[in-house]
Amino acid sequence: MIRACVIGWPISHSRSPLIHGYWLKQHGIDGSYTREPVEPSQLGGFINGLEAAGLAGCNVTIPHKEEVFKLVAHADESTARLGAVNTVFRRDGKTFGTNTDGEGFINSLNSSAPGLILKDTRVVVLGAGGASLAVVNALLEQGVAQVALANRTLAKAEQLRQRFGARVVPIAWEDAADQLSECSLLVNTTSLGMKGQPELEIDLSRVDAKAVVTDIVYTPLRTKLLEDAAARGNRTVEGLGMLLHQAVRGFSLWFGVTPKVTQELHDMIARDIDPGYGA
Repeated sequence: MIRACVIGWPISHSRSPLIHGYWLKQHGIDGSYTREPVEPSQLGGFINGLEAAGLAGCNVTIPHKEEVFKLVAHADESTARLGAVNTVFRRDGKTFGTNTDGEGFINSLNSSAPGLILKDTRVVVLGAGGASLAVVNALLEQGVAQVALANRTLAKAEQLRQRFGARVVPIAWEDAADQLSECSLLVNTTSLGMKGQPELEIDLSRVDAKAVVTDIVYTPLRTKLLEDAAARGNRTVEGLGMLLHQAVRGFSLWFGVTPKVTQELHDMIARDIDPGYGA
């Protein structure tokens, strides 16, 4: 049996076992994927003990992504730039770490907003936290001309400019709405709008009719930002897609099969988040 898991502290909220369990059953693989609560003080021992524990690897969530980066070999340049790991796997006696958040974000965009052109365009990103790192890096890899990065603490946005270069332009949070007129994509990477958090308040009146609006928040499935954008006629992309698509490569690395994100999988996870979904 091939075993993998997701680690975090806490971890009970993770829906990754539902996603990977669906694929294991779909492909008839003798495998398991579980949640493993790992305290920060136990992290080094857990990662170094993967082989002894019979684990092919693991997903990594809050608060461990940056610490795990320090404990593993970096599988690719993109991960090295990010300084954060969300997927750990074993190869030839070594433990590698990679980050699939960025490709999950891009693949979700491609799936839900086909035909969206990012190369040589301008994008507005809200937030400069951990989630923003992967999103900004992925957008730059897609060839966007500029990422206007709005954050309440401008110095934090400036840190991303220093990390990624001059195509990242820090802007004051209160100026974000003024930056929307020439953007092809608006991305919320903050927790605003998430269940239990304050709403994200932003004036969308300057957003071009052809622009796409996306939110990495997936609880609720449709945030106020997405509802407001859809009411204006803009195409929108839900955060759940990123969660599903970021899981694909990890499954492939551990279980040897590249799974697909299907409507059936989407609807199953959506119903777990919102039991009234589709009713």
